[in-house]
Amino acid sequence: MTDKNFRLRPARWPQDQAALRQVRETVFVREQKVPPELEWDGLDDQCLHMLAEDRDGNPIGTGRLLPDGHIGRMAVLREWRGRGVGSALLGALMEEGRKRGFETMILAAQVQAMPFYEKAGFVAEGDVFDDAGIPHRNMVWRKP
Repeated sequence: MTDKNFRLRPARWPQDQAALRQVRETVFVREQKVPPELEWDGLDDQCLHMLAEDRDGNPIGTGRLLPDGHIGRMAVLREWRGRGVGSALLGALMEEGRKRGFETMILAAQVQAMPFYEKAGFVAEGDVFDDAGIPHRNMVWRKP
């Protein structure tokens, strides 16, 4: 089910830092117990960010595209999951990657989220690894 009570927009660091941090702090640091020093890797100012907001402009989800084609920091607030926010964010980031000419895009998926990324055409590669105490696996999308 897709919920159209949200909108996506490109976001920039540092102008939109507060909104982006709010979602990632809630999902990664508080909910998933990722240490803040691992979450804030110093790369945000180099990335294109997508921000999902509810009808009132409150941040509800985010993701980023690094200059080398890596997609990461995909996060949606718990109450918005299963409503199409994550799919919309991933689709927008992939579209931006295609516009930039990327023939492959890579991400490190939490193992429990792999089916979500497979639906978008990503294929698992390599072994499961630990990242911040959470099992992950690299996934790759290749231009058809």
